[in-house]
Formats: sequence, C-alpha cells, structure tokens
Amino acid sequence: MNKKNFIQVFEFQKLRYTDETSFKEHHFEAMVKFNEKNQNKYFTIIHKGVQFNNYVGVIQIGGLTVEILPKADNNDNADANLWQGVLLNMLRVCKHINVANISETALKKRYNSILEIYYEMYLNEVEDLIKKGLIKKYKRVQSNQLALKGKIIFAKNIQKNLVHGERFYCEHQIYDRDHLFHNIIFKGLKVLSNLIKDSLRDKLNRILYEFMDFKEINITSQHFEKLSFNRKSNSYKKAIDIAKMLILNYSPNLNTGKDNMLTLLFDMNILWEEFIFRTLQRHKPDNFSVSFQNKKNFWTSIGRTKTIRPDIVIVETKNDSDVTYILDTKWKIRDTNNPDDGDLKQMFAYNLYWGAEKSILLFPKIKQEDSEYGSYHVSLNPVNQNQCKLGFINIISDNNLSPSKKIAEEILYKLN
Repeated sequence: MNKKNFIQVFEFQKLRYTDETSFKEHHFEAMVKFNEKNQNKYFTIIHKGVQFNNYVGVIQIGGLTVEILPKADNNDNADANLWQGVLLNMLRVCKHINVANISETALKKRYNSILEIYYEMYLNEVEDLIKKGLIKKYKRVQSNQLALKGKIIFAKNIQKNLVHGERFYCEHQIYDRDHLFHNIIFKGLKVLSNLIKDSLRDKLNRILYEFMDFKEINITSQHFEKLSFNRKSNSYKKAIDIAKMLILNYSPNLNTGKDNMLTLLFDMNILWEEFIFRTLQRHKPDNFSVSFQNKKNFWTSIGRTKTIRPDIVIVETKNDSDVTYILDTKWKIRDTNNPDDGDLKQMFAYNLYWGAEKSILLFPKIKQEDSEYGSYHVSLNPVNQNQCKLGFINIISDNNLSPSKKIAEEILYKLN
C-alpha cells in the first residue's frame, strides 16, 4: 500500500483536511455523508475535519485508507504498530479474523491495513471453493418450453401461448451453479474490484473469470437471511461472512465513482467486552463457568419492561457450592481507582440480581493499581458478602501484547 494514501490515527484523535495531507475535502465530504446515514455515531464533525470516538477499524475512501486504532495509554507518541497489533489480536480472539487463514506472523509482517487482511482472506476462501468445485443446487424456474416439464402455470400459459399451442409455460426444477450462494460471492468480488490495488488484482481477475457466466444482482441484508447451510454448503460460511461484510458496508459513489467507500468499524466497548469473555472462556479452570449477555427483567410498568444486563458473569464451584462474580468491562483510560457513584450503584444492582458476592469494574491498565474491595452497607444475606472494586488489566507487557492466558489468570486472581 502506498504510504501516502494510508493514514493511521487513534480513537478520539482529530483529522483535518489540508493541502499538506492526503486527506482532502472530498474525502471529508464522503465521510460526513456516511456518518449522517448512520445517525452520526461513528465520529464528530469539526471544522474542516472529524474527531473520532470509540469506534475503531478502517475506512477506505477511493484510494485513501484511514485506519483508526485503539489506545489505552497517555503517550502522545504512541506506537501505531503496537496498537494495530492490539486491535488485530482482539479481532482474532473475537473471531472477526480467521486464525486458520491468517497467522499471527503474517499479520505482523505482510499487511499495512486491516482491510487488506480481509481482502486476501476473501480471495483465499473463494479460491479454495473453486478448487473443491462450486456446488450445484436445485431451484425452481418458470419459462416457456416446447415440452411439458414440471407443472403448467395456466394463467401465464394462456397469456403467453394463446397463439402458440405447441408451447407450455411451466414451473420446473433445474440443477446448476447459478444460485444465491454464488450470486453473493460474485457480488463480493465485484465490490472488491472497486477497492483493491495491484498486489491482489491478478488473483481477483483469475477468480472473476470463474464467475463470468453468473448474473450480478443487487444483494441486500434480506438475501443473507434466506441462506440455509447444510453439509454441502457449510464450506461456504467463511466466504459468505466476509462477502456480507464487504457488501453491506460498501457505499458506492453513484455520481462519479471516485469516492467509493468501504467501512469496517468496531465499537471498542463491545470489542473489549467480547475479548475479555472469550479470553476467560478459553483459559478458565474446569471449576469455573463464564457467560455474557445475561439479562433479567429489572422494572415493569403497563406495556413496558426494562432489563438489566451485566457484561460477564463468572461462577466458581467450591466444595459443591457456587460463588458468583460480576465483571463490567470499561474501555477507557481511568486515572484514578476511586469508583464513580453511578458505577457503584449499577454494580450493586448486578450483585443483588445475580446473587454475586463480588463484582469488578474492569479497565485496561496504564500505571494504575486495583482498588481494595469496598463493601456495600446492604448485604444479600447474613452470610454472603456484597462487595465491589476497580480492576486494571495489562494488555501490553514489555512493549508487546500480553499472552491471553496471562490476561485470563490475572483477571481470575483479582476475584479473590
């Protein structure tokens, strides 16, 4: 990738268009339109530019790629490569990047932008499908035939063949490769043809040749809902997942074609929560269970119900009895280990509803130390404790990513 057309920024950083940078006014205008279509949730519009928020990932506008990286430190000269590695690692753990296809070494050495990884993953998946042989499926079609096939459609037969008694307008089955799976994959390839550069162009053209007889249709989210996977089509799942990302996040410029846009953006709060959950799920001892996205009804009025949902619930089995802990993950820089009143009240409700003895507000660590457990003045019962504290997790150690097993062990240690 041409470094001149590649910009790396950090979350909450500002980016303005100037004559000295590759970010120009037409890029800014394309981003404004995209943000407005999405309720202005991805960034804030400022004078001659944008200020990013908690969404990280990549925005490709025409030939320009803007990569937004997470950052949980106070260093104004943060290492972009290090934090790109943090983001890539989180995406791999959360299964947004296929580990089997892209190794950790390849991630560090071969790619400039996260989007390039997805582009090559997609081409690799489709190439593998072609080598195995593109599957055929039955589908029902209606057409005029010289011989009766299937069932005759009487209304249309009268309409079409009133003076052609030798023809039959029938509905019948055919068995071929022109079906929705391949329509979606072909559309994904056509989207890529507007985005990728020379390094993958030859490979894309070779694959497109295999799809030259397929029809291109307008794919929407409803098409993906129609798909049903079985033993024959299970091998298509990874390619379809990436095609879905490409197609649904692609915004063509219908006026000039100059600023076609593809966005791949992740809410860091949600990504941090899932990363912690999957890390614990993978490395927990056998006597622990870990779950997330639990919810219970919290308040009900006529026609309305509000629910309550902690991020992660951990249950430890000790001597044939269960002890419950609550984790609430927070992706932000926290300079003090003194909890906010609102957070304490929220964690008290979690403890009460899930019967938890202890809860932790979990932040990424810079130089902070955990607070001590503080006790609520109302206990769940005379035996159980009702406590909460702030905890901080090292995701970087010795200027490298912390191993996921070490992160899991550190979290479980904090429960005591």
